Amino acid sequence: MSNLNDTITAPATPAGVSALAVIRLSGNDAISIANTCFDKDISKANGYTIHYGHIVDGDTRIDEVLLSIFKNPHSYTGEDSVEISGHGSPYITRRIVETLVKHGARIADPGEFTLRAFLNKKLDLAQAEAVADMISSNSEASLQMALSQMRGGFSEDIAVLRQELVDFAALIELENDFGEEDVEFANRPKLKALVDKLLTQIEKLRSSFASGNVLKNGINTVIAGKPNAGKSTLLNALLNEERAIVSEIEGTTRDTIEEVFTLNGIQFRLIDTAGLRESTDHIEKIGVGKTKEHMLNAELLIYLFDISKTTPEQLQIEIAELPQISNTILVANKADTIAHVEKDWPKNTVFISAKNKDISKLTSELERIAGQYEFGNETIVNNARHADALTQSSESLNQVITGIESGITSDLIALDIRNALYQLGLITGEVTNDEVLDSIFTRFCIGK
Repeated sequence: MSNLNDTITAPATPAGVSALAVIRLSGNDAISIANTCFDKDISKANGYTIHYGHIVDGDTRIDEVLLSIFKNPHSYTGEDSVEISGHGSPYITRRIVETLVKHGARIADPGEFTLRAFLNKKLDLAQAEAVADMISSNSEASLQMALSQMRGGFSEDIAVLRQELVDFAALIELENDFGEEDVEFANRPKLKALVDKLLTQIEKLRSSFASGNVLKNGINTVIAGKPNAGKSTLLNALLNEERAIVSEIEGTTRDTIEEVFTLNGIQFRLIDTAGLRESTDHIEKIGVGKTKEHMLNAELLIYLFDISKTTPEQLQIEIAELPQISNTILVANKADTIAHVEKDWPKNTVFISAKNKDISKLTSELERIAGQYEFGNETIVNNARHADALTQSSESLNQVITGIESGITSDLIALDIRNALYQLGLITGEVTNDEVLDSIFTRFCIGK
């Protein structure tokens, strides 16, 4: 971890040509460094003010800019900060950063601005991670979930759980101090009732991770079926573009094609796969193997079959060979080629014509599935690190229950309570270490 007393700088906007670019500066010397590089005196300027002028390097004007000043602790990082809004030329941006570095700043590490916000208690760790989630959000659901976490809803839930446990932990620790006198400060039935309640709340949060992961990353959706069932045509119809090659020749798709399709604010991560069949072609066999692997890991399986070439009896045989995915949609393609298509087929079969882009019945079914993951007001866990910490905390609390029921000594109960508190503290950053911080903040972009 770099010296956190340095004044740091970095572009806060992506690389590339644009109308505007923003360069951030944060640290004890942020205002004095900016003042040295600005053609107006801002040394005594108030916070929350914007100043028009030019960034200069000696007698050389670099850019015409707006310079915003934020004074500690009323800034994103909790430090004196300056944001320079200039023109979006990559050359100009680089020259401004070089000039700031020349006068005493250093280039920020990835995520260092948000790391400083965390260390200065402007954000807790869960909120800091939500910043990264908001930056990378790619759907309405993932954005709203990140915003909710940034506002601290999840952190408040964890804080309440932790405080209730801390109160009882203090009494257990007190018993240890008076161990030789055989006194009991913590009422065991009340402690057990509290732990039972906490376990219920933790399990509710932990079980929400499946939905949270979908809202954040999308529904892993595999399109599978026999060769020439129309899988690539369906992919193109869903995306409304010619993304996959379509051919009458069987086995055209030998590798997976992955694209994203958004419906009602929920992403479906579509994977078009090689056709399922026995093959002597080495490359096609690898593709079929990948198809089977993707099906096993799917959250949604769209099984496509050519209704003009498949009988209900054949379909039942094919279904029996599919992995048991909770969300499986049977899709009869080329339904426009035969009459009375709904007779004798499974009740949950969806009939489409991918070639004619008549896929409304399928999209209606996808909308129904997306509706299962709508983001409401309840706290949802969407971070694997948080889910793991909740699992570890739950295991320790179950050990507390076992200990109370078996009458073990208070020092062993205290050990399990301390571990549960430690795991909950890891989520919000009340307990942490440099390895955890590096793992989290190095995933951020440089200017955040």
